[in-house]
Amino acid sequence: MNQEFKRARLSKADMQAAGLVHEGPARRAWRWSATRWSATPWPLRVLAGLLLVLFAIWLVLFITKGRFLKHPAESIASRVLGRDLRVAGDFQLYFAPIDLKIRAEGLTIANPRWLKGPFFSARLIDGRLSTFRLLFGQRVIKRLELDRSAVDLQWSRNGRLNSWTFGSPDAPAKPLEMPDIRTGKVTGSRVHFSDPRLALMADIDIASVAAANSRVAETIGFTGRGRMRGLPFTLDGRLLTPNASLAGGENKLVFHARSGATQLDADGVLRRATQLDGAHFQLKVRGPDISQLFDFLGVALPATRTYSFTSQLDHIDNEWRFQKLTGRYGQSDLAGKMTISLPKDRLLIVADLKTDRLHMIDIAPFVGYDLDRLEARGAAGLITTVNGAPRILPDAPLRVDAIRRFDAKLDYAVRTVEGRNIPISNIGLKLDLDKGMLKLSPLTFMMAGGLFASDVDIDARGAPVRTSYDIRLSPTPMGKLLARWGVEESGTSGTIRARAQLKGLGDTVRESLATSNGRIAVIMPKGTMWARNIQLAELDIGVFIQKMFEKRLKDPVEINCGLIAFTVRDGVASADPILIDTTKNVILGRGAFSFRDERLDLALRADGKKFSLFSGQSPIGLAGYFAAPRVDVISPELLARGAAGLGLAALTPLAAVFAFVDVGDAKSADCSPVLAGAQARAQRTTSGTPRDDVGRGTPSKSEGGR
Repeated sequence: MNQEFKRARLSKADMQAAGLVHEGPARRAWRWSATRWSATPWPLRVLAGLLLVLFAIWLVLFITKGRFLKHPAESIASRVLGRDLRVAGDFQLYFAPIDLKIRAEGLTIANPRWLKGPFFSARLIDGRLSTFRLLFGQRVIKRLELDRSAVDLQWSRNGRLNSWTFGSPDAPAKPLEMPDIRTGKVTGSRVHFSDPRLALMADIDIASVAAANSRVAETIGFTGRGRMRGLPFTLDGRLLTPNASLAGGENKLVFHARSGATQLDADGVLRRATQLDGAHFQLKVRGPDISQLFDFLGVALPATRTYSFTSQLDHIDNEWRFQKLTGRYGQSDLAGKMTISLPKDRLLIVADLKTDRLHMIDIAPFVGYDLDRLEARGAAGLITTVNGAPRILPDAPLRVDAIRRFDAKLDYAVRTVEGRNIPISNIGLKLDLDKGMLKLSPLTFMMAGGLFASDVDIDARGAPVRTSYDIRLSPTPMGKLLARWGVEESGTSGTIRARAQLKGLGDTVRESLATSNGRIAVIMPKGTMWARNIQLAELDIGVFIQKMFEKRLKDPVEINCGLIAFTVRDGVASADPILIDTTKNVILGRGAFSFRDERLDLALRADGKKFSLFSGQSPIGLAGYFAAPRVDVISPELLARGAAGLGLAALTPLAAVFAFVDVGDAKSADCSPVLAGAQARAQRTTSGTPRDDVGRGTPSKSEGGR
């Protein structure tokens, strides 16, 4: 009894030790494992537990393909990206066996809140990611299949945000980083790109891509279409380095773009698919009209003839830099450099250009002449007919709306200008356009040996357009300046200087001059002039015949001083004064010309300082129009003298001579106000007496032309 009681009180372990209880092999193994587990250090026991849990998770994911994680995955990814991510169809997320397998049908990722529509969509995305590399922050896709995907790459209007920078909607723009894709297949993909700053939109279709072992066997072709500044274009090309592109490296590509007859070919490198900084290209562009090319930038240029240019293009510090620019437009050459940028979101063009030979027909459109008329009719195309009268002032309107949209700074130099009877060379132009204020200052050129300098301000900031002209001719030898009009250079010592200051309203050259006010003055200091027709201009028949018989027709005319000046009011320029003092005569002028209808109505008369037996003392008329001037030698005054002579001849033949006698009472001019370019009311004789023979300016014909 006591023995049984003791057995009852023995523990199970004691009985096993005493051999009173016998256990099987399975039980002994379990007891051994439990003993070892209890003897294992607790960190190892925790690790083993984690591995067991992970295995259980892996097993569950592998069996279920992780489909139950669809909604949690959408929620977590949306928070990380800062965008809504949705999967419309089947979703799988599991380890197979170690790589992370992701499959999603109908995947969409929303754009940032400042854009509508999806940033990314795909009918199917099926990929395997390296799990271990992912733990260390490396995105290595071992295999990717992408079908019917679309990516929306857009910049904000201010250029500070883009659609591919995730996280906070206000996060500064970052480059698009491409993952490392080892093998894959991409079919039916499209990329949309938009940059409102350039008014550029393009849709690009990418040809199917197959990659294996981190390499794409062939180049990747692409085609596209789009609009820039409202103008359509198409493009096609090839990505020559798809493997580097997939790894996030340089993108070597060639492409061809066309818009109508305008064509562009490019061959170069983008550092990253969506990163412009550091881009380098060789460009070739050609077309029928440069203005059509610049319309893509919203830049206003006059029409030109056919052009072809090559250039090196680099994108550095947010600037497109066109270096080593060379080419031709029409019959003229052009070389230099140009930079296009968007400081403060406003287009700025800075250029330094040179032309060795500029054909006159190529520059004519830039001052407002119609290019089609010039090409069809040559120099005659400069002239149009209005109400039966010829017009030569250019009347092409300034594209006010376009020049308000961009700014520009230009240095332009031309060595020679080619064209019939065009004595212009060495043109230098500095142009500054700032928010609708256009300044051509200075604009210099050589013409017939004279140096012209001008400042032209065109204020298009309001309506109407206001234009200010200040054109100056520096002191220039008359013999050199007027040689093509018969003046002999040898022996002509006189000089000439001139200035025109006008202000007018209108968006064409013709309108601005037709409404202008200001003054025009041509000043001749003391000197001599040799010219075959100078005595005919004075109509001193006695002196002319005397010199003809003595064979001294080319004796110089001694000029003391001279002023040919006009006061311009409402587009009509009235003589104020025309006064030339020579040793033998005082040449006076009256009349006017009109910028309104381009009519000429001027008259010159020479009064002798010495007695002359045969003198017409009659004006020479300059009439007609700018485009068709006419010299009237036989004036009404001369006819009246002739009639008077015939009347006197009825009494006695000798009496007829008195009708042509010049008593030589012309008063010499005080040269001080003449050389100062003063108005008629300030002119004096050498004795200081105000002149009463100048200042009668506007005749009725020019008044009628208003």
